[in-house]
Amino acid sequence: MGLLPHLVNGFALGLLFALIALGFMLILGLMEQINLAHGSLFALGAYFAYAIATPRLPLPPDMLQAWAAVPLGWRFTAAMLLAPILVAPFGVVLERLMRRTYGRDPLYGLLLTFGAAMVIEELIRIVWGTRDYTLPVPRGISGGFLMLDLIWSTYRFWAAGFAIIAMAIVWLVIERTRFGALVKAGAHDSEIVQALGHDLERLRVWVFVLGTMMAAVAGVILAPVWGIRPHMGVDAVIPAFVIIVLGGVGSVWGAVLGGILVGMVVGLSGAYASEWSMLSMYLLLILVVTFRSRGLFGKKSVLEA
Repeated sequence: MGLLPHLVNGFALGLLFALIALGFMLILGLMEQINLAHGSLFALGAYFAYAIATPRLPLPPDMLQAWAAVPLGWRFTAAMLLAPILVAPFGVVLERLMRRTYGRDPLYGLLLTFGAAMVIEELIRIVWGTRDYTLPVPRGISGGFLMLDLIWSTYRFWAAGFAIIAMAIVWLVIERTRFGALVKAGAHDSEIVQALGHDLERLRVWVFVLGTMMAAVAGVILAPVWGIRPHMGVDAVIPAFVIIVLGGVGSVWGAVLGGILVGMVVGLSGAYASEWSMLSMYLLLILVVTFRSRGLFGKKSVLEA
């Protein structure tokens, strides 16, 4: 019984880690571009959700008062739906900026997105300041419940369930739709895709939009667990990168399995040796790439260029 709660919490944490990594994987795996701004977009999604749910919107006083009177459940739902939409234009702008880096050394894209991440983080500080915020959740999914003589967090289970749904939707889009097939083909043979009459630039924009929205979704879901602060993006992008390399670049299931493994290792090490909590995921990465240099399900990628 003593090990069970740590295993369950580790598994739930792993699903949330996988959700963070999914948007990162889409852009890196399908377009072979390293998007270091992913963490800042993650943070931006959390801040937009906070502005919508609290509410702290730039609206006339009468409208703001009317929106504040709406039940929290509806405001939280609106935050989950609208925050990714509000973050999506940042992905469009970022993709436009990165077009000059396509086909060149990946270092150019890496440096560009690093700069974009710094800009977004400073914009967050200008608009919302440097203090920490908490995203409130509806009463129905907050608090805890009793099971097996243990108290479990209701919201963590709900968040893990939503992560499963989001990952399933992304997998269906990438693996079971014409759009996903064209994007994967364009990543490996762009000339053929363009020769067949497809607009590769538009496809790339949609990949960036989808990856950006996934980052924002993860930010909304994780905000009640991690809290909201300007540098929370750093806490997200580092595990995301570890998970992608661990699971294998370009593999949806690799990202999911990598996230679960990282969550389990971090959860168990945090329970029995808290000082090893974050270090444990790097040790896991070293162990895996020692025997499988491309990760669990990886293929040759931009990381080997």
